[in-house]
Amino acid sequence: MHEYSIVQSLLAQLAEQAARHGATAVARAVVRIGEASGVDPDLLATAFDMLREGTVSAGAELEIERVPIRWACRACGRDIEPGGILRCPACGAPARLAAGGEIVLARVELEVADV
Repeated sequence: MHEYSIVQSLLAQLAEQAARHGATAVARAVVRIGEASGVDPDLLATAFDMLREGTVSAGAELEIERVPIRWACRACGRDIEPGGILRCPACGAPARLAAGGEIVLARVELEVADV
């Protein structure tokens, strides 16, 4: 399952952010997962719990924000109702996926040592 490779990449990004900011630990990570991303949020959370041990994110809370699918017209930008024909009812242009395909590290909360 590809959720494990996604979590490995996430943990690497979190370690990089912690090192960049002189943090001792990652307290929380917020990830936005689109419905059309092909990622199962529950499997991602399970993989995070399994793979974070022994990393700077060992005690981190993972918050997953689910992003619904949203289609829009390529030409005029008008939102297109889901479940219908993926063409703009106004101009006939094909739709594009405007939201719901992303996997984004949206926010990181770090712990730093008192100096």
